[in-house]
Amino acid sequence: MGADAPAGAPSGIRGSRTRPSGIRIRHIADGDWDRVAALEAEVYTPLGLSEGRAALESRARASPGTCFVLDDGRGAVGYVLALPYPLFQCPELSRDEGAALPSRNLHLHDLVVAGALRGHGLARRLLRHLSATARSRTYERISLVAVGGSDTYWAARGFAAHPEVPLPDGYGPDALYMSLPLAATAPPAAPHQAPDPQERRRG
Repeated sequence: MGADAPAGAPSGIRGSRTRPSGIRIRHIADGDWDRVAALEAEVYTPLGLSEGRAALESRARASPGTCFVLDDGRGAVGYVLALPYPLFQCPELSRDEGAALPSRNLHLHDLVVAGALRGHGLARRLLRHLSATARSRTYERISLVAVGGSDTYWAARGFAAHPEVPLPDGYGPDALYMSLPLAATAPPAAPHQAPDPQERRRG
């Protein structure tokens, strides 16, 4: 779930309008989990979708090479969790993840950016980084579950809706499975982007 937050729910542009600088993307480390869990709870508890730290850590253990944080030099200010998952299936929010499932589909489970940094394109930056990683690992597609009415955000980024795919009840009544085929090569990353209108997603 989320976009500058989950591949799921939409959020308004909040916080400072000053473009953040010095933020880098790196793999998740053990010391990041307090902050990652707090970011997840901030976004998903109001939606009734928070899954808790243990479940989040289990997603990353299943595929550490496709899970990243945004680091502003003081710690995590955003994150993305993705793991291989069979196409047209998704994790149960109430259940910890076991071993990674063999699949050429990479499931973008969660993407969150801290509220004060939303609206600066950081979600798109994470998505580009994840897409480039997926291509380098020969994944063929990225999937997600859009929640909270964020399907229009993801559709604008090339994700196609699959309303026929049944989803676990835990994702809420408006959840929608979506997917994006990956091109053979990644486009070059732009150094600057226009502000992003939404910052969260869960899948």
